Amino acid sequence: MIARISLEDKVAIITGASRGIGESIARTFVASGARVVIAARKLDGLRAVAESLGDQAHAVAAHTGREADCEALVAAAIERYGRVDVLVNNAATNPYFGPMLDVDMGAWQKTFEVNLQGYFWMARGVARHLRERGAPGAIVSVSSVAGLEAAPMQGVYGMTKAAVISMTRTLAYELASSGIRVNALCPGLVETRLAAAITSNDTLVEEVMRKTPLGRVGQPEEIAGAALFLASDAARYMTGQAMVVDGGMTMC
Repeated sequence: MIARISLEDKVAIITGASRGIGESIARTFVASGARVVIAARKLDGLRAVAESLGDQAHAVAAHTGREADCEALVAAAIERYGRVDVLVNNAATNPYFGPMLDVDMGAWQKTFEVNLQGYFWMARGVARHLRERGAPGAIVSVSSVAGLEAAPMQGVYGMTKAAVISMTRTLAYELASSGIRVNALCPGLVETRLAAAITSNDTLVEEVMRKTPLGRVGQPEEIAGAALFLASDAARYMTGQAMVVDGGMTMC
């Protein structure tokens, strides 16, 4: 059997897809044959992405920091396309950049709601749907290298991303007998609005580049390629893993 990196005839939900990594994943998935339901808090930018992708994409406004929105998003995808085969948890927030001891509890709570609770609610909804269908599937959660090592000035964000990796491994174990694979992606520094606190600061970029063998900031489409692999049948023997895509930074 030849492994194919394809999502032909698959239906995927992608959260945080109005820009950046999520948008790039949506475009890559559609180009690989999938129909996608893309979600973000606001419909404005999301609709433009969906329209540019044609009939293969459907936009749904959803705040994944709210359990009811997550449930409604899964239901909307099933109503639109009849089923869900793949989930990409990508929606994230990082409202606080500074020492952990000074974090405001409002920013703390918001970070955990979106980056961790939302990921769990979405994974639970899709996994239950797949089990009811008796169908295999794939869940890919975008974590971060900040979840693998110390994350100075991004401590709360890093905590949520470490928890995503732990959740990924446990769900992978518990869902394996149902044919549902669960993996995480750990990007390094990527050119997105979320990373603007670093990418807009020459001193911080220089420090990161000093530790990055490839010597440059990553681009969203480079993360999308890894997400495509994990979602496809080419990765059918891979589960419970945290795939690092960071230009070599964490190996140094």
